[in-house]
Amino acid sequence: MAEMIVSIQELKYRYRGQKEFALDGITLDLARGEFLVIMGPSEAGKSTLAATINGLIPHFHKGKFLGDVTVMGRNTRENSVAQMSEIVGMVFQDFEAQLFSTNVELEIAFGPENFAVDREEIGRRINENLDYVGLDAVRHRPPSTLSGGQKQKLAIASVLALKPSVLVMDEPTTDLDPISKIGIFEITNRLCKRDDLTLMIIEHETEEALFADRVAFIKDGKLVKIGPTRDMLRDVDLMESLGVMPLGIPKFFKKLGWPELPLTPDEGIKSFQTGGWKISEQKFQELITKEHDELSHMSRPLIQCRDLGFSYSPEVQALNGINLEIYEGEMVAIVGQNGSGKTTLAKHFNGLLLPSSGEVLVNELPTRQQGVFILGQRVGYVFQNPDHQIFSETVFDEVAFSPRLRKLSEDEIKIRVNEALEAVGLVGFEAEDPFALTKSGRQRVAVAAVLAAKPDVLILDEPTTGLDYAEQRSMMNMVRSLNKQGSTIIFVTHHMWVVAEYARRVFVMKDGKVILEGSTRDVFSHDAELKDAFLRPPHFVEFSNRIGHTFLNPDEMYAYIEGVQD
Repeated sequence: MAEMIVSIQELKYRYRGQKEFALDGITLDLARGEFLVIMGPSEAGKSTLAATINGLIPHFHKGKFLGDVTVMGRNTRENSVAQMSEIVGMVFQDFEAQLFSTNVELEIAFGPENFAVDREEIGRRINENLDYVGLDAVRHRPPSTLSGGQKQKLAIASVLALKPSVLVMDEPTTDLDPISKIGIFEITNRLCKRDDLTLMIIEHETEEALFADRVAFIKDGKLVKIGPTRDMLRDVDLMESLGVMPLGIPKFFKKLGWPELPLTPDEGIKSFQTGGWKISEQKFQELITKEHDELSHMSRPLIQCRDLGFSYSPEVQALNGINLEIYEGEMVAIVGQNGSGKTTLAKHFNGLLLPSSGEVLVNELPTRQQGVFILGQRVGYVFQNPDHQIFSETVFDEVAFSPRLRKLSEDEIKIRVNEALEAVGLVGFEAEDPFALTKSGRQRVAVAAVLAAKPDVLILDEPTTGLDYAEQRSMMNMVRSLNKQGSTIIFVTHHMWVVAEYARRVFVMKDGKVILEGSTRDVFSHDAELKDAFLRPPHFVEFSNRIGHTFLNPDEMYAYIEGVQD
């Protein structure tokens, strides 16, 4: 029988000043060398649970703590955070907050130095862990100059240098592009094969949970279910009921009534061939023709880029010769790896940035001639972090700010605020403090504040970052509803499933250039070009590509299978 390394017994925890328990009676054990993934909706208690493993709770975050957490025989009640850090490593959700040294080597050396590890051993650990995470080439650079994926790898390396027996990672890939995520999970996969390391990861990315030994679902601070990974990820109905994103492949085969649900593209191909299903070629070609006809009928460009170039400094060419048009009524996604120029491009559409060369036209007028105040009425911009643009004490005042700035009458302001709040589902929240709302709620307030200016175009930069699956769905359904009502939507995202489900046209960026554009289906059919841009389609789209027909979600593909339609 495997040795139990982590033991959590009847754990209950309530933050100081709160009425409800954030953790409510959780009991679970982790064996030596086990890899456990914790999944659940926002506010489920996942990060709180992680903070109990190294003693941050109860020693740093004060509150009511009941039950016991024991790691390698050390009860967290009786051992300080410093004592627990000898055996428990922690990579936080905001991994950049962990980095503070002036170069990469010093960052990795910091922990061992504090444990009085001798100099020769520290050097060996630096080399070993830089090699392990693939950062040897940047060992002398300041952490601030690294990409998001490199910073995350550095945070992992600095924790591994302490040689922990237990490693806890709290949503380690939240803000990373798809290929950077793969890089982190490749490291994770190697870590989970080490019998000297027990791994607990909190994760929203369901595809990456496939590598775990077990998965635990929690909600409202309670452990709902825990079990072997494959069994858990086949429970599509439970996952959807919890607000956890189910995998597209088992969801598709469940709809087909297949008994043994496959989980991966390879397994999906085998099951599809075994089942003898076929795609209706005639119906699929009709779908392609219809999509191309719809795109070809778009005639009024709202935004045009002509040989657009932009430099932050003489050494940094962020955009290079971009030519594109975005038409009235479109819903467009801009995708690419971290640093590819996505946000820089989007900020040119409303005058937050002006071209270094070439030009950007909005409603056929160069942005240089219009200015931010005028462009702000035509092109609304919702930032990645809503807290960067919210500043009023009530939801009403926040949404009313732009109409008031434009000196509209109070009656017109009330009408606009009500319309905007109705569009985002926040009627009744007028008197609330926006900062008291959830991340999803604050995101909606930011969207409403932009909508109140009645722009022709709405730009959303990473609208689903930091939201759970149910919140992501809710946000994007709201955005799609705005598009159906006539708004032109442009969104920047790393979440490929969001692109597949919601975008009608996609621009793929790499190194400041648009390297691929077209309908969402066309773009996702180009696996090689996407990989070259450090992107990859969702598992389900990859599976459908290998079948020979690109489908964007399980329900769509189901409708095109011969003989099984409802």
